[in-house]
Amino acid sequence: MSDYNKRPTLRVENSTGRVFRGRREILDCLREELSGESRTLIAETYPGVSEDNMRRLLEELEPDLMICARDILRDEAEMKILLDNILTEDRVFGRMYSGELTDFVNPIKVSYLRDKIKGTNGKVAVYGFGASLLADEGLCIFADLSRWEIQLRYRAGMSCYFTDDPDEDILRKFKQGYFLEWRIADKWKMPLMDKMRYFIDANRDDDYVMIRKDLFDEALQKEVSGPFRVVPYFDPGIWGGQWMKKVCGLDPEADNYAWSFDGVPEENSICFDFDGTVLEMPAMNLILRHPKELLGKKVYARFGAEFPIRFDFLDTIGGQNLSLQVHPTTDYIHRNFGMAYTQDESYYILDAEEGACVYLGLKEGVRIEDMIAELEAAQQGGAPFDAEKFINKIPAKKHDHFLIPAGTIHCSGSGAMVLEISATPYIFTFKLWDWGRLGLDGKPRPINISRGEKVIQERRTDWVMENLVSPVHTVTENEHYLEEHTGLHELEFIETRRFTVRDSAELDCHESVNVLNLVEGGRCLVESVDGSFEPYEVHYAETFIVPECVGKYRLRAVSGPVKVMQAYVRN
Repeated sequence: MSDYNKRPTLRVENSTGRVFRGRREILDCLREELSGESRTLIAETYPGVSEDNMRRLLEELEPDLMICARDILRDEAEMKILLDNILTEDRVFGRMYSGELTDFVNPIKVSYLRDKIKGTNGKVAVYGFGASLLADEGLCIFADLSRWEIQLRYRAGMSCYFTDDPDEDILRKFKQGYFLEWRIADKWKMPLMDKMRYFIDANRDDDYVMIRKDLFDEALQKEVSGPFRVVPYFDPGIWGGQWMKKVCGLDPEADNYAWSFDGVPEENSICFDFDGTVLEMPAMNLILRHPKELLGKKVYARFGAEFPIRFDFLDTIGGQNLSLQVHPTTDYIHRNFGMAYTQDESYYILDAEEGACVYLGLKEGVRIEDMIAELEAAQQGGAPFDAEKFINKIPAKKHDHFLIPAGTIHCSGSGAMVLEISATPYIFTFKLWDWGRLGLDGKPRPINISRGEKVIQERRTDWVMENLVSPVHTVTENEHYLEEHTGLHELEFIETRRFTVRDSAELDCHESVNVLNLVEGGRCLVESVDGSFEPYEVHYAETFIVPECVGKYRLRAVSGPVKVMQAYVRN
């Protein structure tokens, strides 16, 4: 039986009287609040929260006037002009939007509805994304949900917020969320976390959980005070494998699992147990609320309230090769997509079958223009692309580490379980060849040869083998532990260390948030060196995060030696 915890939860005690579960408890609380001085209820919602469900809930309060914030959006024709410039015609890539929600709002509509609210003598309920634009004062609640839940709702037919597109290609829906809607929604929610009086977990329409703001703040403060895990999610893919089914305790009847995001706070959620009632919220809330404590002052100064390190799984054991791909250089991603930094990454081989490999870098003597010509011919229906003619195929075994600075052509071959350690901008993959496959939706997967050829760097066999293949150097060795430097390359901002812990080892955060994974061994404890947090147990293959404010911490092997990969932002 797997010990991997698929739903890590932080227990927060003494929550009595501050947690409300289900419609009846929530409505009773809101009725009592509205019986006082407040006559206006402002129900802010993150894009993706069901407006119909929120409307039905608020209708039971019998307001004299109810308004949906969607009514203040610009008309369809105006909206299309704005969106086309941001989203472009590309199926996958848009331009990162740095504007505000108010850019998409009609000020005349706002003025009209504000006057209507002021002219209403009774109770008013305003709900939806941007509801605060219609009322300056009132009882404010905020309903939130995880990005993974939003993506599942997209797949089930939910439209993006700014468009009525239930049948749209899922990649285009995700693009609109990633480049536009989530960006302005996260910016919009930051002041709401001060203004709100209650927070609602709206991940399940039939089971809302609401907490008071003081409990919301207490929970996040406790989360950022010690090690924690985010809630992972798993997804199938055309190349997916079978390893995660067993190790992570997943559905054995599923065809495969290709990806797992376990350590991506921009995408994952965090869970709290309030004396038996579980509440889920986006881990992004922790970043927005406590960026300096979580990231560290130096990392925050460099990246802002963004989590720059990403851990995820790529499972091809019993599966197929990933697509042959390349990630954009910093200059290209900044100029074309408005991103401040790029998708540098690495493959740490968590497990491997006999014959596993990684494709990495160009072979000596290869002309890039010849390779591009053959890629284009293959994509147009010619002979299948011969990857081994142009790309180094390097054997991969357990605990190897392959470094992949942006611009390096690469992919994992079949038979490998990859712990991908990388920078956070995770959708910027230019697929060059996908081995002639269709996606799970039966459509061709997007190929970006024209973009890829602009960023491929001249990194050839000798340089690759010297700089990018398992560059392990001993840092410290004693009777208690072995610390090794494993990368990343000097072109990348992430430092990685591997600790082989025989009994215990003291680690330093290095003035950065730490992301770690137990890559070998059954379990270990993460302990405070000053008693500031309780020991935290971690199991094989679990990713965990140590906030920078912890400073120093201890890893203790519980049932035999363990290996742990540590990643942090270099100073």
